[in-house]
Amino acid sequence: MIEGEDNVPFQIARVYYIYGVPTGAQRGGHAHRELRQLLVATSGSFDVLLDDGVEQRTITLDRPSEGLLLTPMIWRELVDFSPGAVCMVLASAHYEESDYFREYEGFLAATRA
Repeated sequence: MIEGEDNVPFQIARVYYIYGVPTGAQRGGHAHRELRQLLVATSGSFDVLLDDGVEQRTITLDRPSEGLLLTPMIWRELVDFSPGAVCMVLASAHYEESDYFREYEGFLAATRA
């Protein structure tokens, strides 16, 4: 069970799914200034590459009972999707383009400001 502001540390404003990702393709490739998200592999598995501007790590999501909380200012890339994988994303706010860092160099500059 997932409940906003109970076992998710924010009110859920938006839910979307990433699915049908072709073999070898990636999703994400950006960071957010303010948005918080919870990623859950509701089916199959995928890796999440995380980068805070200093340290990088990889988390594998492969259980629908576990999620990955993404806080602001974390660059993320979703890779290595298994066939049929589905990623559910719970977001703290509605879509706002101005919240995105789409260029890695701009993200890095912001983390060092």
